[in-house]
Amino acid sequence: MGEFILKMPDVGEGVAEAELVEWHVKPGDPVREDMVLAAVMTDKATVEIPSPVTGTVLWLGAEIGDTVAVKAPLVRIEVSGDGVAVTEIATTAVPAEPAVKEQAPPPEVKEAAPPKPEPKAVAEAPTAAPPARDMSKKPLASPAVRLRAKDSGVDLRQVIGTGPAGRITHDDLDLFLSRGAQPAPAVIGLVRKTAVEEIKVTGLRRRIAEKMTLSTSRIPHITYVEEMDMTALEDLRAMMNRDRKPDQPKLTVLPFLMRALVKTVAAQPGVNATFDDGTGVIHRHAAVHIGIATQTPAGLTVPVVRHAEARGIWDCAAELNRLADAARTGTATRDELTGSTITISSLGALGGIASTPVINHPEVAIVGVNKIAIRPVWDGTQFVPRKIMNLSSSFDHRVIDGWDAATFVQRLKTLLETPALIFVEG
Repeated sequence: MGEFILKMPDVGEGVAEAELVEWHVKPGDPVREDMVLAAVMTDKATVEIPSPVTGTVLWLGAEIGDTVAVKAPLVRIEVSGDGVAVTEIATTAVPAEPAVKEQAPPPEVKEAAPPKPEPKAVAEAPTAAPPARDMSKKPLASPAVRLRAKDSGVDLRQVIGTGPAGRITHDDLDLFLSRGAQPAPAVIGLVRKTAVEEIKVTGLRRRIAEKMTLSTSRIPHITYVEEMDMTALEDLRAMMNRDRKPDQPKLTVLPFLMRALVKTVAAQPGVNATFDDGTGVIHRHAAVHIGIATQTPAGLTVPVVRHAEARGIWDCAAELNRLADAARTGTATRDELTGSTITISSLGALGGIASTPVINHPEVAIVGVNKIAIRPVWDGTQFVPRKIMNLSSSFDHRVIDGWDAATFVQRLKTLLETPALIFVEG
């Protein structure tokens, strides 16, 4: 018997390390070629690592939440073959620097290999009834498990997770499907609850926490809220959706706001900028790369519509839909999730009356969209119903003065309230 050492692969884009977010195997498990062993995350993109060989897992080199360097030993697999030669990927090993605690060294390879363990079943039935799931909470699972569940038509809230902190694994999903996808029995009646769930902040959630901490600790925010009369724009949007071609996407408010942003930052280029607070340099961008804050099953991501200045209203809408789908299914690339120069944050119908959006560091501005509501507006002689929306915008007060922030929002207001101006060239 021999051994194969699988090292942390180079996931591209110059990334030197990645966070381990999921193990699909444990020591003693049989594996086959191309079977997914683990999932790692870097810069909000999740990458699954398959096995290049068939054999049995001997050792795992990291725990969930650890940061693993590229080329560091990740898995040792016992494989069939003569002698005790160790097969490695053709790269030089670099010891991983654990993020939580030091890992035990890999076992020494001996000539007499231990007996191969019996293959285990995919999943075993629990010996005791699992605790009832709180159906109001979002289940904890990796993007890969969520995608499998979506493709299988399974509501993960019905699946009992056996991983850390109740995390749903591929085995849990397999067991659920093998039972005919029967939902877990509900507990009837009012009972006291004393359990405390501990959830380690890993993966995308940890990156969101780090990003928000960086932004709020370094950027002094100023938030400006203004009321917009969206009646004319909503009438125009309804007409354009009614007359759109079969291959054209349905328009929301966002493509109109994107085009309005392009015209507004042309007059105020200081808002379409990034600030390197380490060197004290402001970078004003001619290109308008608009980040769109998007909620996904794994957490908040910001896909980027690049060169909005070169896109028409329908092109903005189509690219927005494509990127949102990629973000929600976990297939967005690193390039599609980085490089924005200004960001839009929208909660749709849940947008509330006003908000205080957090700037996407190192940008200097973010525009927050609140919900549209019909309100009575005095027209000089009587109250008339109008479709009103508040726009909540935050600015980096180190480089954007209050006057400039107000001027920027008022220009947006003019364009949104008179939407024909959005289509006027020049």
